[in-house]
Amino acid sequence: MRTRSGPRAAVTAALAAALALGAAGCVAADEPDVAPSSGGSGGNAAQKLTQLTVATAGSMKGYSRSRFPHWRDTGKNCDVRDSVLKRDGEDIKLSGCNVVGGHWESVYDGRAFTDPSDVDIDHTVPLANAWRSGADEWDDAKRGEFANDLDRPQLIAVSASSNRAKGDQDPSQWKPANRSFWCQYADNWVTVKHHWRLTVTSAEKTALTDMLEGCTWASKP
Repeated sequence: MRTRSGPRAAVTAALAAALALGAAGCVAADEPDVAPSSGGSGGNAAQKLTQLTVATAGSMKGYSRSRFPHWRDTGKNCDVRDSVLKRDGEDIKLSGCNVVGGHWESVYDGRAFTDPSDVDIDHTVPLANAWRSGADEWDDAKRGEFANDLDRPQLIAVSASSNRAKGDQDPSQWKPANRSFWCQYADNWVTVKHHWRLTVTSAEKTALTDMLEGCTWASKP
């Protein structure tokens, strides 16, 4: 159900720069072909950042994770979490089409894992942050599309500890411990917010601008 966000060569280069987060092996024939998590905005993140609406963070009134239905089924007894684990891991082991083993490197902090239960699937733009920046006005169906988005770099397999440390914070409040991933992280964040037409706070925009400043590819068309 998904289309790739850029050429495979570009994705490979991005992954190498971000601690070589590998693409997974086989995907079941009846499962969607998912785009890599670090596809990014194709080198124009700085331009897209200028197009984002700056606004104060909205209220959390009415928010619940259940308003963003996930994880969606993607095959026989599989869901979006399985798809991301397959895509972002190496040497994947399956039971049916459920991921039961493999090797994952968390680009947020460089930690490595072989047990999928130690791996979280992070929403690049957290659900609560999306709610505060415009998703509160969507219906639950659209919020479900956002929460299960495999087209944009919105879902990524990372260490549980880094995902939980991040919580619902934006880049002005939390950045990956792995500084070499900052360019890609900022690019991913902007790509997601731009596609879904979500707002940014002034502090968030400043942090993203700073993160992209040293990224020579960020302003290329």
